[in-house]
Amino acid sequence: MLIEADAGGCNGHRPRLWKDELQQLANDTGLAISVCHYPTGASKWNPIEHRLFSQISRNWAGHPLRSLPTMLALIRGTTTTTGLCVDAVLDPTPYAKGIKVTPEQMATVNIRRRQLCPNLNYTISPNKLGSS
Repeated sequence: MLIEADAGGCNGHRPRLWKDELQQLANDTGLAISVCHYPTGASKWNPIEHRLFSQISRNWAGHPLRSLPTMLALIRGTTTTTGLCVDAVLDPTPYAKGIKVTPEQMATVNIRRRQLCPNLNYTISPNKLGSS
């Protein structure tokens, strides 16, 4: 599996929780997960930024975004002449804040860094059975 992600935020190249959760996903699916982070300030290269977010911004331009239902309706109403259709759902799940990943947990992350920009490009492989 390949994930392209920004270098900042909760899925950035520094947060330990991101890597720990990717390890859990790799273990659960049996898949190696390669991650390529866009360098800071370079998310403009992300095709999603151009093909999706710009269209959503155009669609809701001039509309007051005063409620989640309004925002969701405007996102869902986004289409293009080339066939882009957007769906959006509200995730009501309460997520825990302030989760700390210990050095011991990080030691279990089966990470292999690439030679080119090793902090931004790496693969997390499943741990062997019996370890996580």
